[in-house]
Amino acid sequence: MALNFEPYVERRHTDSDKWHKYEGKEIIPLWVADSDFKSPPAVIDALQKRVAHGVFGYGFPSPELIDVFIQRIKQRYQWEIKPEWLVFLPGMVCGLNLSIRALTTPEQSSIAPHPIYPPFMKAARAADRHQISAPIKLQGKRWVLDLDAAEQQLTGAERLLLLCNPHNPGGTIYRRNELLAQLDFAQRHNLIVCSDEIHCDLILEPGLEHIPFATLSEDAAQRSVTLMAPSKTFNIAGLGATIAIIPNVSLRNRFTDARAGIIPSVDILAYVAATAAYKDGEQWLKEQLDYLRANRDLTMERINAIPGLKLMPVEATYLAWIDASALPVANPHAFFEQAGVGLSPGSDFGNPHFVRLNFACHRDLLERALDLMAKAVANLPVSA
Repeated sequence: MALNFEPYVERRHTDSDKWHKYEGKEIIPLWVADSDFKSPPAVIDALQKRVAHGVFGYGFPSPELIDVFIQRIKQRYQWEIKPEWLVFLPGMVCGLNLSIRALTTPEQSSIAPHPIYPPFMKAARAADRHQISAPIKLQGKRWVLDLDAAEQQLTGAERLLLLCNPHNPGGTIYRRNELLAQLDFAQRHNLIVCSDEIHCDLILEPGLEHIPFATLSEDAAQRSVTLMAPSKTFNIAGLGATIAIIPNVSLRNRFTDARAGIIPSVDILAYVAATAAYKDGEQWLKEQLDYLRANRDLTMERINAIPGLKLMPVEATYLAWIDASALPVANPHAFFEQAGVGLSPGSDFGNPHFVRLNFACHRDLLERALDLMAKAVANLPVSA
C-alpha cells in the first residue's frame, strides 16, 4: 500500500497554478502536469534546513548534486557522463527554446512530433523559426512517430529534430528499434537532436525501460542535447531545475552562449531539492509509481467504458491522452469543463478532438472526476 499518497493534500489557496485556474468554481483541476502529492520527506527536510540557514544568495550546482546525478544515470542507463557535459537550467521549457535558438539559424527549420507538448511548437514560433510537424500515428495500441510522413515534408532546410520520450501526450516509451530509426533519420538528414526526457522516471508499464537517445551510439551522443529533470518525478516543478546533457563541446558552447543574459541561474533552493530528491527519493518514487499505476488502471477502465471515449494504454507519465472524436460535441474540453472536470484541451497539443487528463491526484478525486465525465456523456441527447 502506497501510504505516503493516501492523505489528501489541500492545494486550494496555496498559489497553485493548477488549482487557482478554477478557484471559486466547482471544477476538478486535472490539467497541467504537476501532481497533488507531497514531495519526498527528504526533499522537504532538506529545504527546511536550508531555509533555516536564512541566507539565499546566488547558488551553484554542488559537487554532491553532480555526483549523485552522474551515478544515477550510470546505474539506470549504464551511461557514463562527465561533469563538464552538464548544463543546469531553471526549467525544461527554456531548454527547448535554447535548443531552437542556439542550434538553428533563422533560415533553418526544426522538426517536432505532432501532437506534442505545447512548448515544442511555441519555442519555434517565439524564435521565428519554421517547424515541420511529424505526425504521431496509432500503431496497434501505441502512439508512435511517423518518420515516413515527416520525410515527405522535408525541404533540406531542416537542422534540428525535437523528440519527446516518454512521449507527452500519449505516454509512449520508445523501444530501441524505434529510437534507432529516429537516429537513422537524423543521420541521413544531418540533424541535431534535442530529446526531452523529463518523464523518464515515470515508467508505469512493468517490463519496459527508458533508453536515453544519446546512449544509442557515440554518434547519437555527439549530435544530441538530452533534457532531464527531477521536477515531474518528485513533484518539484515549481522550484525549477533541469539538466541538459550535451557531450559535444561545440553544441554545448553554442547552447551556453545563447543563454547568456537571458536565462537566469537555477534557484538555490532548487539545487537543494534536486540533490535531496536524487539522493534519498528512490523509495518514495517506487511508492508513487505503485499509486500511479493503480490510478492509470482505474482511468483506463473507466474512460474506455464511456461511449464515445477511447484511451490507449499509458506506458509512462501520469497523463492520459483521451480520444473524444466520437463524442457528438464540438469542443470536448469545454464540454467536460462545463461538467465539472478541468482537462487540458487537445487543441493546445495539436488535436482539438482529444483531451489530456492528469491522474496524479488522490484516488477519491480521480473517481469523482471520472464519475462526472461518465454522467456528462450519459446525459447527452441520443441522436435520431
